[in-house]
Amino acid sequence: MSAPQNNNGPVNDRDVEDWKNRLNEVFAKPGEVVNSKSPESSQPWLSGFFDCFNPIDLCLMTYCIPCVTFGKTHHRLRKDGKLNGYEPINTTCLLFCASGCFGLHWIPMSMQRADIRTKYNLQGDCVTDILASCCCGLCSLVQADKEAEAREALLPATGVKEPYQNTGGMVYQAPAQQQ
Repeated sequence: MSAPQNNNGPVNDRDVEDWKNRLNEVFAKPGEVVNSKSPESSQPWLSGFFDCFNPIDLCLMTYCIPCVTFGKTHHRLRKDGKLNGYEPINTTCLLFCASGCFGLHWIPMSMQRADIRTKYNLQGDCVTDILASCCCGLCSLVQADKEAEAREALLPATGVKEPYQNTGGMVYQAPAQQQ
């Protein structure tokens, strides 16, 4: 049985604790985080960075209320890929709003892009995540949401969270000859 959850409206204590732990990890080893890169075997993103106008409803929602798109992507990545239990106003949405009030929205956005790269084995690095989040945050949010939606649809329904990794070609073993 899971521990009881203190839920004060849209603020979820587990999410608050998760964000605190993630931020502490980043602040504990900033050099390691900034120099992190995807492995050579990483895949390209399915959606382009400047494909943010399609679909237009996601583009407009992100333009008007970017925190909702950020929170939706977070829920898709860390809770449920099919958005079961998703609420538009959630802890992550509020964190994004609060960080934006101080011009620090790029920090959680960069962390989310890094999560997407890690989870789906995508190309990129921390510096690119930071630049994308600082210079064109709306394009970054739309790309992240579209990527998470597309990649989650590709994952098997068995709950496996890692994408398929090619381990090499098949090898045929000839049957042993009988004497």
